Amino acid sequence: MEETDQTPPSEEMQSLSVTPSASSSSNPTTPQFLSLEERFQLVRSVGEECIQEDELRNLLEKKPLPICYDGFEPSGRMHIAQGVMKTINVNKLTKAGCKVKIWIADWFAQLNNKMGGDLKKIKTVGEYLIEIWKAVGMDIDGDKVEFLWSSDEINSRAHEYWPLVMDIARRNKLPRIMRCVQIMGRSEQDELTAAQIFYPCMQCADIFFLKADICQLGMDQRKVNVLAREYCDDIKRKNKPIILSHHMLPGLQQGQEKMSKSDPSSSIFMEDEEVEVKTKIKKAYCPPQIVVGNPCLEYIKYIVFPWFNEFKVERSPENGGEKIYKTFEELVADYESGGLHPADLKPALAKALNTILQPVRDHFSKDPKAKDLLKRVKGYRVTSTGEEMSKSCKGLALELVKCLSESDCIKIENRPYKECAGEKSPSIPSECVGLRETYFNCKRGQVDMRARIRGNKGY
Repeated sequence: MEETDQTPPSEEMQSLSVTPSASSSSNPTTPQFLSLEERFQLVRSVGEECIQEDELRNLLEKKPLPICYDGFEPSGRMHIAQGVMKTINVNKLTKAGCKVKIWIADWFAQLNNKMGGDLKKIKTVGEYLIEIWKAVGMDIDGDKVEFLWSSDEINSRAHEYWPLVMDIARRNKLPRIMRCVQIMGRSEQDELTAAQIFYPCMQCADIFFLKADICQLGMDQRKVNVLAREYCDDIKRKNKPIILSHHMLPGLQQGQEKMSKSDPSSSIFMEDEEVEVKTKIKKAYCPPQIVVGNPCLEYIKYIVFPWFNEFKVERSPENGGEKIYKTFEELVADYESGGLHPADLKPALAKALNTILQPVRDHFSKDPKAKDLLKRVKGYRVTSTGEEMSKSCKGLALELVKCLSESDCIKIENRPYKECAGEKSPSIPSECVGLRETYFNCKRGQVDMRARIRGNKGY
């Protein structure tokens, strides 16, 4: 295992934030106006961990256009970490003079049985996710960012790709590969298909196939990136890929290490309506005066501050009045002392997130292609197995119960939950309406899944 430099980015690094407007072609701050140190700090600020910093500095000094690699499985709805955090990171990298190759891992999603292994659906989801990045402000003008479909690239250069995959597989024992399965959202204890066991060897090969200098992926992908560096040792390759692992945003509920697509209450999705964002943030775990393990503060640190370079709290004069925080450290000091209460922080956070997401909503409501993609993707929300579908519906049911518990239907009219949750019930708050619709769509999907399993020809 490589020795790692786990020093977190300095305050100076964090201050070098890049919003979409700051990365546009009209901005005079282009790479040629940045010093080597400024470029290093900007790239380094992307990662919670860097393996190794001296290699990164040397790369930026000697190579005019370093290649950064990131990748994703098209597997359904996009949450805010994948949508906004990725945009922030990509825009920092392009501002620092890097070329970013985004690997649309459609074949990998098929191997991992996403969308039931239906490649046509997977490709549709991939196109939909690209539309989101365009709408939210990813710096894709010119050739700074390149979207590459794994199926197309591998098919066109199969004679390069498969010998590389085979060599990586040949040089590693099965236990070493099994330690990498978390990259697929699986564990070593899961019952895996042979295809899923082969997956880490392919992802490792991607790094060399794309000629990547920097692997810019999440901390959950760290093990396979380290495998790539170990492979370099095996083949006596001097230039190893630099690993720049970004922070993983937690779920909104207590104790959730990462957001889960199967639990809608744990994530803000890029297509969420304004009222849904407000409801999710209102119900999010946010203990007063406690910073560690507080997801609301994490969202502010990793999304709001990099985007706006400030955090604005609007309060009544008797509660302290309006305040604009210029640094996260200033906000933390106020929060820990009790000067900033969750009841004031949460509405400010929801407002900031909705401001970021509004261009995405506008794009998908006005652009015909985007609107069609969204409609089709919403129809794909049936997950790959009945068990996963059941878990998803149960999560929605719990969220709906929590929402309804505060409604007049329960508190004043004293009606049963089942009746209040009924599709015809008129007296539930607006924030529960969208959630109720999603829940009933999920249940209908479960019925369709069961019919499909039974071989119902009408499916």
